[in-house]
Amino acid sequence: MELSTRDVVARAIYTEVKEGRGSIHGGAYLDISHKPAEYVKKKLPSMYHQFKELADVDITTGPMEVGPTCHYMMGGIRVDAETGQSTVPGLFAAGEAAAGLHGSNRLGGNSLSDLLVFGKRAGKAAADHAKSVQSGALDNAQLQDAEREMLAPFERSDGEFPYEIHRELQDFMQSLVGIFRTEEDLQKALGELEKLKPRLQRMRADGSRMFNPGWHLTRELRSMVLISEAVTRSALARRESRGAHSRIDYPNFDDAWGKQNNIIVKRGNQMTLEQRPVSEMPAELKEILAEDK
Repeated sequence: MELSTRDVVARAIYTEVKEGRGSIHGGAYLDISHKPAEYVKKKLPSMYHQFKELADVDITTGPMEVGPTCHYMMGGIRVDAETGQSTVPGLFAAGEAAAGLHGSNRLGGNSLSDLLVFGKRAGKAAADHAKSVQSGALDNAQLQDAEREMLAPFERSDGEFPYEIHRELQDFMQSLVGIFRTEEDLQKALGELEKLKPRLQRMRADGSRMFNPGWHLTRELRSMVLISEAVTRSALARRESRGAHSRIDYPNFDDAWGKQNNIIVKRGNQMTLEQRPVSEMPAELKEILAEDK
C-alpha cells in the first residue's frame, strides 16, 4: 500500500492538500515506521539516507513530509519519428525534449529505453546530416546582439535578482497547473505568467561570469516561462481528462482529442495554439496491436 504507483500517491496527496488536510509545507506525511527498520533501509536506501542527511529525519522511527513534483515532460519538440529531426534545419531531439511515443502517460522505466533507442537514432541522423551540409556563415551582428543580451544582467544595478521570480513561478504553476486542473486556475496562471514577463526584462546578476548560477538562471527563466505558457494554454484547450492530464471540470475522455494534437508556436511575442490531426497509424502497428488483443 505504501509503495503504490506514483500517480496514485501524487493525486492522493493533492486531494489532501486541497481539502485542507495537508502538511505545513503543502504536502502530506508518509509514515512507514511501522515496518522493521532493516526492512525500510533495504527497500528504500536512498530515501533513508536523503532524509537522514538533508533533513535530519529518521524515516524508520517517524513520518516524512512528501509532495508531488513534475518528473517527466510528455510532448515537446515536433520531430520526425525515424530521425529525430525537427522542423528547424539541423536541430535533432530525442527523449523527454521530443514529442515521443508515450502519448498521455508513460510506463515507469520507459524514459530510459526511449533515450537509448531514439537517442541512438537521433545521434546517427545528426551525424549523417553534419556530413551532408557545409558550415554556414556566421552573422557577426547577430553574435554581438546575443552577447549583449547575455551580459545585460551584469550591467543592471537596480534590476531584480532571478531567484524570487523563479520561486513565484514554481509556486503558482504547482498550485494552478498541477495534477488536477480547472479552467479558473488555468486562466489565473496565464495572468500570473503575463505579470512575470516584464520582470524578465529587468533581471540582474552579480559576481563573475565563472560558474554563476544566478546569471544562468536569468537565461533559463525565459525558457521556463515560455514552456509554462505552452503547457498552460494546451491544458486550457484540452477540455477532457486523459492520462496525466486531469481536468476536474471535464473528467471524461473526449474521443475527438484522441485524433488531434495541440501544437504551440511562438510568433513574435505571441504564443499561438492550433490543433492538427494525429497521423494515421501504419498498418504494421495496427497488426501488432491486433495480435496483442
